[in-house]
Formats: sequence, C-alpha cells, structure tokens
Amino acid sequence: MSSSNPYQDDRGNKDRSITNPAGQGTAMPRSKSGAVTSAPGGPFLIGEAMTGGYGKGPDILHDCTIAVDRGEIAVIVGPNGAGKSTAMKAVFGMLDVRSGRVLLDGEDITQLTPQDRVIKGMGFVPQTSNIFTSMTVEENLEMGAFIRKDDFRDTMAQVYDLFPILKEKRYQAAGELSGGQRQQVAVGRALMTKPKVLMLDEPTAGVSPIVMDELFDRIIEVARTGIPILMVEQNARQALEIADKGYVLVQGRNAFTDTGKALMADPEVRRSFLGG
Repeated sequence: MSSSNPYQDDRGNKDRSITNPAGQGTAMPRSKSGAVTSAPGGPFLIGEAMTGGYGKGPDILHDCTIAVDRGEIAVIVGPNGAGKSTAMKAVFGMLDVRSGRVLLDGEDITQLTPQDRVIKGMGFVPQTSNIFTSMTVEENLEMGAFIRKDDFRDTMAQVYDLFPILKEKRYQAAGELSGGQRQQVAVGRALMTKPKVLMLDEPTAGVSPIVMDELFDRIIEVARTGIPILMVEQNARQALEIADKGYVLVQGRNAFTDTGKALMADPEVRRSFLGG
C-alpha cells in the first residue's frame, strides 16, 4: 500500500554498490513550489551564487559558490565564523537561499526540502547529534536504509568492509563508542542510503590526529568509488592535502578557490589560513 511519505514511497534501487553515482530512485521529488527543472551541464553538485541566512535573520552567505564533481573531494575551509557549515546547510536545504540556486546532477533543487534532497541522492552527515546513541551500531546502519525497499545486506557488508571496527562492535550501543568510531557510524549510515553525493560537516571534529588520518583515508576510499564528497573541515591543512578542489570562505564569501595543491602552495592562503 502506497504512503504519502516520500521516504516510504521511493526507497532506492537494486544496485549492489554502496554508492550509486548513476542515480538513486525513480520518483520525482515534491518541491515546495512547483516541479523540479532541469539545468544541464556544469558540476555534479553546485550551490551557485548563494546568498541567504536563517529564518528572518541577516544574510550569512554572500554570493557564495561551492561545487563538486563525480569522484572529487571538495573541501570548504576558512576561519571560525566564515560560514563554512552554513554553506553546506544551504546546499542541503536547511536555510533560506534568497538568491542563487542549488543544482544536483543537472536538476534545480533549490526549492526542495532536505528530506526530498535525501530521496534525490544527497547523503548528509552533520557535525553533532549524528547517531542514535541508544541504538546499536547495526541498528544505526539499518536506520540509514529505511528509505530502501531492496535487500540492503550487501551494502551493510560493504560498510563493514570500509569500517572493520563497526563490524566488531555491531551489537554495541553506539553511544558507548569513541568519537572516531561514532563518526564512522554516522558516515556508514549515510552510505546505507546509496547516495549520489556525500556531504560531511567537520567529520574529524574532536578526534585525535591518528583517528583523523584514518577517517581521511576512508573518505578517500569512498571518493574512489566515484561518489562526490563535499566536506567542511576545520583542519584546513590536512583537508587540502586530500582535496581535489578547495574553497576558502571569509565572512560568507569566496576568498580563494583552486585545487587543494594550489591552495596549499599559495603564500597568502598559507599565511592567513594555514599558519604560515
């Protein structure tokens, strides 16, 4: 029996891989105002010339553009209060974009709710409150698959291959895990949706340097499957080292945009944002 809930009506496909860059689902998502329109060409995901803020508050983003293409890791860095997480949330539909637009795989999704964006294939991992602490690791992963009707056991096995510690602790309450392990649960749950793009808001916040390196290694592995990864990261130097593309934001505006390697080599970027 069909439900009006898009999370129940459209639950993915039978692709056996964790990620599905070719597309997820077949139902056209409902928008807040009118149908989704096509905008062919350009990056796989782009928040283009975004200006906006929260509710009736002042603009936090000012003509800000961030984008990522298939197989790329794009990172957003900058000082505290630069609007990094705000830009990520704008792309995910969590604040009002008063001008500009968001395109996913050629479709204008600016008016879609975050829930509908998940149905379209966006996987989002917030910085905090990103796991169900009272549930086991495996129950958390199962929650990530709740939009799917197909057998998701192959996907779960691949998540366990990516994060072996989660398989070891799969029957343990997620709230009992270390900070780094919790982040693995959060990323794994997002991968259970078989997203077309993965968005990570400060995935290494509060973890040790060793755990940070391990998380970055796993992020690189996911990107190698072809899925685009858009990431906000406070550890700018380490993030730019693995980035195909980098965006330095200052006061909600694009200050520098280039490859990760070029930004690392830019004297002004190094002096102002990377500690020399």
